[in-house]
Amino acid sequence: MIPPARPRSELLSRPLLDQIVEEGFLLLGREGVFVENREARSLLRGAGQDVDESTGRVRIGRALIETCLASTPGRITLYDRSGERAYDVGGDEVHFDPGSAAVRILDHATQRERKAGTRDLVEHARVADACGSVHFQSTAIVASDVPEVVADSFRMLVGLQYSAKPMVTGTFRVQGFRPMLEMLAAVRGGSEELRRKPLAIFDACPSPPLKWSELTAQSLIDAARAGIPSELISMGLTGATSPVTIAGTLVQHVAETLSGLVICQLARSGAPVIFGGSPASFDMRRGTTPMGAVETMMIDMAYAQIGKSLNLPTHAYMGLSDSKLVDAQAGYETGMGAVLAALAGINVVSGAGMLDFESTQSLEKLVIDDEICAMALRLIEGIAQREDPLALHLFEGSGPNSEFLSRPHTREWYRREHLFARMADRNPYEAWLGLGGKSQAERAHDRVAEILAKTAPNVPDDSLRAELIRIVSAEAARSGVGGLPETRMD
Repeated sequence: MIPPARPRSELLSRPLLDQIVEEGFLLLGREGVFVENREARSLLRGAGQDVDESTGRVRIGRALIETCLASTPGRITLYDRSGERAYDVGGDEVHFDPGSAAVRILDHATQRERKAGTRDLVEHARVADACGSVHFQSTAIVASDVPEVVADSFRMLVGLQYSAKPMVTGTFRVQGFRPMLEMLAAVRGGSEELRRKPLAIFDACPSPPLKWSELTAQSLIDAARAGIPSELISMGLTGATSPVTIAGTLVQHVAETLSGLVICQLARSGAPVIFGGSPASFDMRRGTTPMGAVETMMIDMAYAQIGKSLNLPTHAYMGLSDSKLVDAQAGYETGMGAVLAALAGINVVSGAGMLDFESTQSLEKLVIDDEICAMALRLIEGIAQREDPLALHLFEGSGPNSEFLSRPHTREWYRREHLFARMADRNPYEAWLGLGGKSQAERAHDRVAEILAKTAPNVPDDSLRAELIRIVSAEAARSGVGGLPETRMD
């Protein structure tokens, strides 16, 4: 059988890609990056780099960067909560997740954003777990009813309770890493088993331009030593915190990301690292960060192409929208982004369900986006040769009234060749009216209600659940927090 062609899209010519990478190397060697974290500076100084303790500026040489690139794995395997299902992160494999740390939820009843709470966090985890083409979950919502000092571990607690999928997460406090690591190790049955079968990815964001904060550098070090993949999220804004040209922003992106990779490898050689980001084409007129802008998608596709050229797993925030409602803008920005991300072969694509510049989650948009992701994944499967010959035998003895509906061949191949839309309406007009004449957002709301009412929560056994709650409760007590919202809502 002839294998299908994998459809791909690349934006950079090889000479331009090479120049961007070269200038990224030169930028690190000449100007360097600012590193607030003392331990990270000590690691860099111990590797023979030029460290200015008075300013925190570190110049990183080409030889060290190349050595660290050589020790960074080109592929990562993540495992679900059971440790049985594996997900390959690398090459052209594509996985979608909802992205992290939205602070608001779009309330379908009012069509207005509001602060999110613990119930929203639980419901989001349950809906994300039911979305078959959203492969990973994430600590997607910051619950406003949870004290900030335990918010990181609380979000992970809810995710581990209500979804078996691997998790994309991160910490906003240096002290937040330890209880999160304890929970992951509890799920796996120990730290060594967690290292062997990673369950989570930790995002770490440099502060543009060219700075690693105390928190983010420590996250890189802690994750590397625990064997947890670090997803490096460079966030340049064209003309504001990075050069205004796309190529110039890509140079900064390369420098920031490679400097983070070096810190990871100095903390532990062979540590898994993902070449990711959340840059944006800055809107000078409104002071906003449009994630649905075509230029933002171009930056994402281009740096992913660069990451692949360096044999690194890749990530981007795509397949999301800046709209405030589940409307036409949400549809075309999300659909365009998800398809382009899939064509670019980006390994981890964050943003399903997201609205309003990454600040808001919508459960209705999440279930719609699940279908968009399925379509994007179907596209990159390509066109397969199902039989040999392809079709000649189907026309043998055909006449003027021939048809294919009743043939065994049609029954055999139809479900394997075609997706079945659930959120998209493909009914005749009268049938659509008979079903209530609902908009897609209304149908999505019905689907969310169905998941929450009829799908059994995907919870771990009672002993593990109790241990997860104990870990977070102990962290709350150490932080002076008297009580936490109830998370058992099943």
